[in-house]
Amino acid sequence: MRLRQIALVGQDLDAAKAEIVDVLGLGGDYPDPGVGKYGLRNAVWPVGDTFLEVVSPQQDGTTAGRLLEKRGGDGGYMVILQCDDLDGARERVKSEGVRIVDQFDGDGVAFTHLHPKDVGAAILSIDHMVPKERWQWGGPDWAANVKTDVTTGIVGAELQGPDPEALAERWAAVLGLPRGTVADGFRIPLEGGELRFVQATDGRGEGLRAFDVAARDPDAVRARARARGRLESNGEITLCGTQVRLKQA
Repeated sequence: MRLRQIALVGQDLDAAKAEIVDVLGLGGDYPDPGVGKYGLRNAVWPVGDTFLEVVSPQQDGTTAGRLLEKRGGDGGYMVILQCDDLDGARERVKSEGVRIVDQFDGDGVAFTHLHPKDVGAAILSIDHMVPKERWQWGGPDWAANVKTDVTTGIVGAELQGPDPEALAERWAAVLGLPRGTVADGFRIPLEGGELRFVQATDGRGEGLRAFDVAARDPDAVRARARARGRLESNGEITLCGTQVRLKQA
């Protein structure tokens, strides 16, 4: 399993795009027309060969819109993992009694979106691509939008809840991966990254709290965030209602 894409939800897509591109030093984005069926519009950027997405509701009654209301504003929305063994992953999802909210099988591309109430904290999608380096959701020419002089990849995600141990156990069972501990919670290792599970302390309930980005010069990225008013007093960067944790590339 590899963490390949993080999705955030924002009320104002254009404002979120401007801040994200500036702070993280990203290139061009891809507006995926496929999200229109969910009542959304979006932007997807490559961060190295991983991806960051922001979705924004364009009609009433969307899952994204309900999440904005439930959590009191912009924030984390979705975690997308890429797997090699699609059949095995889907069989495990079935055996764990997880409902599937959407599923697709195409020419070398497949996804399975899992019900967040059956997994916890966020929509989890398990995707499969052939060839492995392909990423359909970044658009056919995503490699032309790669810009890595500031940031080079997404390497982690942090999910919060009232019982982080139970949340970690559930994700580990659904993914068929081991669960370990870290100083302030629990951890599931992934290819080239990790998922972390921590106590919810911000009053926003369960959700995707943060994602980790590898940066060539973390201090320079913090300076970009400060100029945008997105650097908190504790040194944390917040973009689209979600904390960004910088790792040295």
